[in-house]
Amino acid sequence: MSHQKSAEIAARFDRLPPSRTVWTMVILISLGGVFEFYDLFFTGYVAPGMVESGLFKPESLGIFESLAGLSVAGFGTFVFSTFAGLWIGALIFGSVADRFGRRFIFTWSLVWYMVCTIIMAFQATGEWINIWRIIAGIGIGVELVTIDSYISELIPSAERGRAYAANQFITFSVVPVIAFLAWAMKGSHPFGLEYWRVVILIGSVGAIAVWIIRRNVPESPRWLARHGRVDEAERIIADIEARVAKEKGTLPPLGQIAVEEKEGRGSYAEIFGPLYLKRTIILSIFNMAQVIGFYGFAAWVPTLLIHRGVHVTASLGYAFVIAIANPFGPLFGMWFADKVERKTQICTALFVMGVVIALFSQASDPTILIILGVLFTLASNIMSYAYHGYQAELYPTRVRARAVGFVYSWSRIAAAFAGLAIGILLHGYGVPGVAVFIGASMVVAICMILLGPSTRGRSLESINH
Repeated sequence: MSHQKSAEIAARFDRLPPSRTVWTMVILISLGGVFEFYDLFFTGYVAPGMVESGLFKPESLGIFESLAGLSVAGFGTFVFSTFAGLWIGALIFGSVADRFGRRFIFTWSLVWYMVCTIIMAFQATGEWINIWRIIAGIGIGVELVTIDSYISELIPSAERGRAYAANQFITFSVVPVIAFLAWAMKGSHPFGLEYWRVVILIGSVGAIAVWIIRRNVPESPRWLARHGRVDEAERIIADIEARVAKEKGTLPPLGQIAVEEKEGRGSYAEIFGPLYLKRTIILSIFNMAQVIGFYGFAAWVPTLLIHRGVHVTASLGYAFVIAIANPFGPLFGMWFADKVERKTQICTALFVMGVVIALFSQASDPTILIILGVLFTLASNIMSYAYHGYQAELYPTRVRARAVGFVYSWSRIAAAFAGLAIGILLHGYGVPGVAVFIGASMVVAICMILLGPSTRGRSLESINH
């Protein structure tokens, strides 16, 4: 009965018209993602202050000094720890949202992140900064996976694309905020603390308010029904329907009910089974490839600008201008997110990223460099919201979080080592060498997405039947 009820609930969700009720849930979920993105992007902006504090001298790094054998030294150990935590969270603990529920993990992974990051901000050695960075990263990795699963299950199929675009518009809006805070506070000691510690703490303290707000988001009725909690699922969907009907009047008639092909709570083995193995392979390779362009440019843009002849001080200002473009890619995408096939959006954005980075590698005029940097940022963030939605659509409710966690985890580990590769290429071959690396990765990512199924306008159950 649980799989039949889950299919009925899915059909009831998919018939809901656009409404304030549905979009309030998107906004509340997205507010949680703001602090995950705050944490992901503050790394580059707090680097100068942390290095000046002497935290990453060899004598301060303890066990992390051994990473020197992998060419990871100094502040690089903090970057490595960041992605190591994200990788562990996504790969090993991504399945907890399938077991304990989207809402429960959604809330408590944020609490985990807050507590660990606050502790990290007061550490006095590089070794303990890195240890707490790994532990905090686990919570962030789990949260990002849960958000993708949560949105896909709470939003009608006709609006899923726009929901992911809105989600990333909200979350990416924090990137220029971080850049401004780091610039405004650099060299100061607010509350008697070094500025970089305050930048870190702002993300943790602010997340407390969001945690309170997010308690108003319901558990996924799809997940409840799949786990036999049919009465709870029925209460939630009935309440959502009642609120939407109050806004819109009579609801549209119930569409065709597509029943998933099997019951059960799912397991990791299933994502390697006959139906999902191809999807798991292509999404894993895609994630390793796309992150080379996405984080490869975002993390290295000030350095890339310097290598194109821009003065060190000016490069920080230009990087801030480029950072302002981050939220506008998803905002622009809201116009066509559900009108154009998800695969087409991803592949077009990847193609633009490849062309723009090639032009960037040959340009030297500051104005042209800024324009190209903005175009790359817009394209990469359109690609980002589209693939986050796409990979969540390609697995059924019973294994969605663990499957998304597995394929997404490869982007975390690839990002850690891509940074090393870009540093080596930049030293040996300059920006053109980096452009070839990123361009080739975009080609691989396009080829992988072309092998996947189409999903636009389809129910999650029909995609996975």
